[in-house]
Amino acid sequence: MKEGNRELWAAVLAVLVISLIYMGVIALTGSVPAAGQFFGHSIGVIGFVLMLLTETAYTIRKRGRKARWGKMSRWLQFHIFSGIVGPFMVLLHTSWKFNGLAGLVMLLTLVIVFSGFVGRYIYTAVPRTVDGVEVEADELERQIATTGVELEKWMKNQPQATRDLLQNMTSKSAIPQNGMALVFNRSWITWGLRRQWQNEKSRMDRVSRAQAQYLEKLLKQKIDLQRQIMSLGMTRRMLAVWHTIHIPIGMALFTAAFLHVIGAVYYATFIH
Repeated sequence: MKEGNRELWAAVLAVLVISLIYMGVIALTGSVPAAGQFFGHSIGVIGFVLMLLTETAYTIRKRGRKARWGKMSRWLQFHIFSGIVGPFMVLLHTSWKFNGLAGLVMLLTLVIVFSGFVGRYIYTAVPRTVDGVEVEADELERQIATTGVELEKWMKNQPQATRDLLQNMTSKSAIPQNGMALVFNRSWITWGLRRQWQNEKSRMDRVSRAQAQYLEKLLKQKIDLQRQIMSLGMTRRMLAVWHTIHIPIGMALFTAAFLHVIGAVYYATFIH
């Protein structure tokens, strides 16, 4: 499991467990749990609390001067995890009825979740340390230079076939000049480059394949660093635009959600 995807797999597992419990309740009761019943009400409350933590906990840790507990990367992982599991529980809470204010809340929830996935993809395009701190351009330049020196040093003792392979794969690994393409197409570019390497290595003997594998590692590292430095400015601008869209939608969502909660408490407590 990749470190960067751990929170996604944890969220998928949680969603599966909650789904099994939900289907178990349906099997026992013979009906979909109503929002006002104990189970439906409980998952709604828990889901809303998780969504509230999604909106506040990571922001407090990021912006608060005195809030320095835990790594930023861990808080971001929790932010993503709760941002998936919480809305899913709220979806189950609706009993699949989307009328009135509850329907608006659910619609805004779906929009904010989709926006969150887009934001995460853009966020991961920015090079960061293990603690979640952004790596500046001069540090990327230093890493590129170090990788280039290592690659050049290793190539001095390699046969001509390996040198030809490096030249061939370098020409096939040209990085797009469009900054937006570098951000959104990076997974496709990486997949295509991996396929090209697999095709090249499939025609080699065992010794040559081992050499090619190490060459692939060095060249991929260099290309990734070059892509990061070329797209750094664009990625930061895209994150800024994303924030100006994502945050107002989140505020609208929680305004509608609080009104929904107040209305539910009023009708459940004072009317009855």
